[in-house]
Amino acid sequence: MTITERPMSTDPVDTQRFRDVRALTDQLTASLSAEDQTPQSMTDASPTKWHRAHVTWFFEEFILRSDPSYTVYDETYRYLFNSYYEAVGERHPRPDRGLVTRPGVADVTAYRDYVDSCMIDRLERGALDDSTLALVELGCNHEQQHQELILMDLKHLFSAHAFAPVYVDRAVDAAPTPEPLTWRAVSGGVTETGAGGGASFSYDNEGPRHRVFLEDFEIAERAVTNADWLEFIADDGYRRPEFWLSDGWAHIRETGWQAPGYWHYEDADAHPTTFTLSGRRPVVLDEPVLHVSFYEADAYARWAGARLPTEFEWEAAAVRLGDHRGELLDPARCHPGRAGAAMIGDTWEWTASAYLPYPGFVPANGAVGEYNGKFMCDQHVLRGASAVTPPGHERVTYRNFFPAQSRWAFSGLRLAR
Repeated sequence: MTITERPMSTDPVDTQRFRDVRALTDQLTASLSAEDQTPQSMTDASPTKWHRAHVTWFFEEFILRSDPSYTVYDETYRYLFNSYYEAVGERHPRPDRGLVTRPGVADVTAYRDYVDSCMIDRLERGALDDSTLALVELGCNHEQQHQELILMDLKHLFSAHAFAPVYVDRAVDAAPTPEPLTWRAVSGGVTETGAGGGASFSYDNEGPRHRVFLEDFEIAERAVTNADWLEFIADDGYRRPEFWLSDGWAHIRETGWQAPGYWHYEDADAHPTTFTLSGRRPVVLDEPVLHVSFYEADAYARWAGARLPTEFEWEAAAVRLGDHRGELLDPARCHPGRAGAAMIGDTWEWTASAYLPYPGFVPANGAVGEYNGKFMCDQHVLRGASAVTPPGHERVTYRNFFPAQSRWAFSGLRLAR
């Protein structure tokens, strides 16, 4: 997640775009009670209420506060809802976000309404210069990131409930047999990669555009499916150290992992179920496997006699598919579709690449420069998008990143060789 001081789009942010982004957050959270929105299920996750306030704080902090005529809504919110911007000032400890019972959900809604009114007034009056409009565009994309995080974190929270609550009710999917795994050849050579100053938005960590050299390789035509993963489990993949990185083997020994996140077996012979945002459902064989860590993805690839693609291989292969998309966020579904040829959508895909700066990368000046660059350590890159990524927020150069053990994101994998 990052920003640049340069305008990130050649088109000015219009009022309707701002309204649409804010409205989707409201739509995604409208059915949640105050009790749903307050708890924090683990340190990596945040309460829904906190997400709603934080994305609002971003607009107030980086856009509205620069106007001397603006009246801050509540000075305590600057401390409570700052995420990691050290240059802004002291902030509430991340592990304690679930302890913030006040302000309540109604107070956060009032805060959102207040900031929306002020932002819309400035947008409609044309009172913002190009550099500030670039920050508004960043704020809209930042909120779209948090829309995905809201659903990730809510899924983790609901999964801890004894009775598997349903966030979105939907019909049970059909369960056809998965397509056989096939491979697509990709020619190597010198290729350009990364975002490069076009009209569309990109984060600063997606550039500068630069050249890399690739050997010829093959990439799987579809993501690894649940059916594939069941074969890995049946072959004692979680118990065979020869497939695992040392840290990964130590981690699964410590945690006792024997299947992807949210999977459950009633008994040894039963077909597994998985927790979804529609409650607990039978694992559907032809869907892409979800909620696996980098450790698990790497081990599976070794077991399969293949490997994970680098992020540069992934991008080179995805560019050749054009605008083909899998399942993106549909508030009436919030779940992947059948594993198909699309490389963007359904599930984020782990790559073999560490999250590092591209040649020539320089963080922006000021607090917004903390958005991405300072996380380029001990993280791994995922590419694509998932079934909870808002449409329009996905692109082929997008670099998502998480630590190797993380698996509450909608994360899967695609093989290369």
